[in-house]
Amino acid sequence: MDLLDIARWQFGITTVYHFLMVPLTIGLAILVAGMQTAWYRTGNRRYLKMTKFWGKLMLINFAMGVVTGIVQEFQFGMAWSSYSRFVGDVFGAPLAMEGLLAFFVESTFLGLWIFGWDRLSKGVHLACAWAFSLATVLSAYFILAANSWMQHPVGIRMVEGKPELISIWAVLTNSTVLAAFPHTVFGCFAVAGGFLIGIAAWQIVRQRKQADSAGEPVDEEDRRAWHGSMRLGAWVAVVAFAGLAISGDIQGKLMFDQQPMKMASAEALCHSEAPASFSIFAVGDVSRPNCEDVKSLTVPYILSYLAEGDFTSEVDGVNELIPKYQAAYGTHYPDDPRLGQFAGQPIDYQPLLPVTYWGFRFMIGFGGLAALGGVAVLWLTRKQRFPRGKWWAPLALLGIGAPFGGNIAGWVFTEMGRQPFVVAPNPNPSGVDGVYMYTASAVSSGVTPGEMLTSVISLTALYGVLLVVEIFLMIRFSRGGFDAVMPPEKKSDADEALSFAY
Repeated sequence: MDLLDIARWQFGITTVYHFLMVPLTIGLAILVAGMQTAWYRTGNRRYLKMTKFWGKLMLINFAMGVVTGIVQEFQFGMAWSSYSRFVGDVFGAPLAMEGLLAFFVESTFLGLWIFGWDRLSKGVHLACAWAFSLATVLSAYFILAANSWMQHPVGIRMVEGKPELISIWAVLTNSTVLAAFPHTVFGCFAVAGGFLIGIAAWQIVRQRKQADSAGEPVDEEDRRAWHGSMRLGAWVAVVAFAGLAISGDIQGKLMFDQQPMKMASAEALCHSEAPASFSIFAVGDVSRPNCEDVKSLTVPYILSYLAEGDFTSEVDGVNELIPKYQAAYGTHYPDDPRLGQFAGQPIDYQPLLPVTYWGFRFMIGFGGLAALGGVAVLWLTRKQRFPRGKWWAPLALLGIGAPFGGNIAGWVFTEMGRQPFVVAPNPNPSGVDGVYMYTASAVSSGVTPGEMLTSVISLTALYGVLLVVEIFLMIRFSRGGFDAVMPPEKKSDADEALSFAY
């Protein structure tokens, strides 16, 4: 493997791992604030139990997200210093706003929320919950604004071959981020909904077994709290999928306009079609240049609608787009020694079709499974019912992974689909044309493959340990249930706050 491949593997491994934490934190933070609001308005003790239990799991995940997220910023300087020098004048602004504004508010009010039980008034404490939960969403917006600039550069001018920021407002209102943000947030809610369903279903089964073995009735307040958590998760999962479908359609139309090669690759559309059919499933090697041996199950006209909003438009295929990219951006990489083995070599404008094609379908498929699970839960738990089959709890726990899989597949598709660019060019007048950077020229030139490989192995091992710690803590505190977060009344306020925090 060369330096570029190793650097991409490192960024992919650490980023995917970090993104396991992010959507769960964002989704749970909003839902926990909603649970606390229900307790504030009704005084019902089961909402307090729900707030503290799910809040504790959210805190564990938040802490792991902070630890794993720090590495992401260091990577820009260590593995991608050429990229950092190119985009630093632009990229630094939204990242600084995320750290100095969003994360500062997030961490401050989260601390007040943790230690403010029975120290702050209920209203102020609830306000802290909403402040940190909304700050997590704001933090995501700034990060997405930075990422969206890589997908569609705006708000800059070129000075001596480098982009210089002239309008932060243009960066923050980039059409790409306005489409990506709601799609990402709905994805976060899908993850949180699946998490609530899985843990709550497991707790209900566990509670029933414990009561049966002890010959005692089930604690009705706890049962209602678990049942309410599960149904809340189901409703969230269903609504989130609807939001994902609508926002995904908007985002897809924008991608067809801004990054046509990415979307043609998502369909493994080798040749232009009018009208174009949407491929549901393919059998064969989609990486072949002309797709000679690929057999697809397709739905007529749908791809034309996804691309242009009508059922008759022509959609360009990969083979027709390649000459357009070559005419606009050249057929060969610059003969620059900093490009290493890529210097002067032909440019392959076609992304890895198996990754883009199947990544797009895994994203949709996992999202659909999560929504189907939510519908099934709503039906099976209507009128305080609960299925008694042995399959129920294990299946619900496995279902937690579906929205995670959809989120990861979506991000892999988004990032790998714009290759060979790390900063994608603008083929339309909505952005600043002529601003792009090849991934091959973005990697650090002063790092050896051996050093990079050592970094990959070290970080992967470290993240593996952190994954074990995350799972251990989640299982431990999930097993504790409500009893672990609802200390006896005789404890002091300080003990209660500390028991919740730790």
